[in-house]
Amino acid sequence: MSDQAPPTEQSLAAAKAAPSSLPEWGSPRIHGVNRIGLWSLYRKEVRRFFKVQTQTVWAPAFTTLLFLVIFSVALGRGGREILGVPFESFLAPGLIVMAMMQNSFANSSFSFLSGKIQGTIIDLLMPPLSHGELLAGIVGAAVTRAVLVGCAVAFAIFLYPGAKLMIAHPWAIVWFGLMGALMLGFFGLMASIWAEKFDHNAAVTNFVVAPLSLLSGTFYTLDRLHEPFYTISHFNPFFYVISGFRYGFIGRSDIGNGGSDVLLAGGGLLALNIVLALSAFGLLKSGWKIRS
Repeated sequence: MSDQAPPTEQSLAAAKAAPSSLPEWGSPRIHGVNRIGLWSLYRKEVRRFFKVQTQTVWAPAFTTLLFLVIFSVALGRGGREILGVPFESFLAPGLIVMAMMQNSFANSSFSFLSGKIQGTIIDLLMPPLSHGELLAGIVGAAVTRAVLVGCAVAFAIFLYPGAKLMIAHPWAIVWFGLMGALMLGFFGLMASIWAEKFDHNAAVTNFVVAPLSLLSGTFYTLDRLHEPFYTISHFNPFFYVISGFRYGFIGRSDIGNGGSDVLLAGGGLLALNIVLALSAFGLLKSGWKIRS
């Protein structure tokens, strides 16, 4: 038996009055950015797609290389040039960034949707992560996959003897590649919040993402289009991503006649990404189709 005296009413009152090191009930325990939680979510998302890298990284590179071979053989014979460069050199940058955008969408759109269908979305909602941290972790992993796919596609194209990858403006390659990956990362997250089954997500991929990317100047310049398709194509953000990314390689673009037009397009994509980020953040915060 212990000789310690039982607490008296005075000692209990003094203990309650003493300042506590614990925060008040209902106040956040983590102030600022939850770096450990954000890093854990990012690593989890990256490891998820990297465990099946043959499907998520190398398969897109092989498919894109087939596009390059088929179109260069069918349309690039006879020394055909577009924008003053061989057809293969014109085509390669567009194929690279198109693969980057499509895989960024695929990665971010799978996270929430698979959790909603399999009932594991609680693993994303329960940890002490803010809506901004949740957004950053998922979209950051999507951008990482886009960069890896872009590098894999570039390596595959480098092995193809008919195409030469020249670098004229490195800043444009980095900027427009990043803007395209972010744009589809935010859009993919919003699509996964809206979708209730995999068919919904496939519909967005097949009827929105694929047409916008294929009909955006990847295989041609816009001056080959007649009205009203020429004007309509200028409202397609994929066009500015692909043309700006191509400008970084060959130093020419059908966005405009000078580098100022490319800079203006880059600024417009930044503004669009800010709008998409705020929209995705608002959907996460509202809990629409997530908590119900």
